Amino acid sequence: MLDVHRLRVFRSVVASGSVQAAAANLGYTPSAVSQHLTALQRETGLTLLARVGRGLRPTAAGHALAAETDRVLARLGEAESLIADLRSGRTGVLSIAYFASVGAAWMPLVVRRITADLPGVRLDLELREHIPNSREERADLQVMVAPAGFDPGSGFTAHHLLDDSYVAALPAGHRFADREAVDLADLADDRWIDNDFARGWCRANLIEACTAAGFSPTFRVEAHDYPTALAFVGAGIGLTVLPALAAATLPDGVTSVRLVRPTPMRSIHVVVHDAVEHTPAVRTALAALREAATDRPGGTR
Repeated sequence: MLDVHRLRVFRSVVASGSVQAAAANLGYTPSAVSQHLTALQRETGLTLLARVGRGLRPTAAGHALAAETDRVLARLGEAESLIADLRSGRTGVLSIAYFASVGAAWMPLVVRRITADLPGVRLDLELREHIPNSREERADLQVMVAPAGFDPGSGFTAHHLLDDSYVAALPAGHRFADREAVDLADLADDRWIDNDFARGWCRANLIEACTAAGFSPTFRVEAHDYPTALAFVGAGIGLTVLPALAAATLPDGVTSVRLVRPTPMRSIHVVVHDAVEHTPAVRTALAALREAATDRPGGTR
């Protein structure tokens, strides 16, 4: 293994033309410079310098090594700059996973904050509903829906962001469209539109609330996402029940009404990889997520 420090000394001798001049430039004694040169030639098994008068001239091997040393020292300088940037948070990569309704409502604010405060950070964003089983596939941060007190796994910490209440999205002319709130049980006989293809925790939470209200909803139409379900509502096909965060922007002809007795609620968390929790990029992202979660429609911190 070549000693980088000795390569620096060697390169200084080649540039200076003598041991004495290199010693003066480096702040070393001539004896120390000569020792480094001797050790480098012993390590490489090459004659790198030839004496010419009172100075030194690189041999053919010395010229080749000097050129390669320039490239090595340049790359080393880049690596040192990268390390300094990573420590200060000016560059690097931050991976964030999120689910669909958060992507539209929160991620623009989060990305704008990170790119403004830390322009050197590259963001790797991924739409993801569930936490991968493999730790290696998990993002630095993942915004997700989960029950309160869930275990994010060893090496990860969950931070609660918001409790997001559900609303009923109703078509224009619906008998409850002009109300501020409606009992969940009063919608039991309506034509329901499903909006959760994953049959995940959000849907299970809704079904549980309906069960508590004494009925099981009959889904006449099954859509795979909120925008499609809302478009069906706008066409007068039926109603859909979804989190308030997903109903922040409604199409024409659709209104949202709060649900009571009971009010379905989902808990939104951000799961952070402990190894990067104290980096500037993660701290900035967490602050932006908490800001986005504040005073959201239908939500409580």
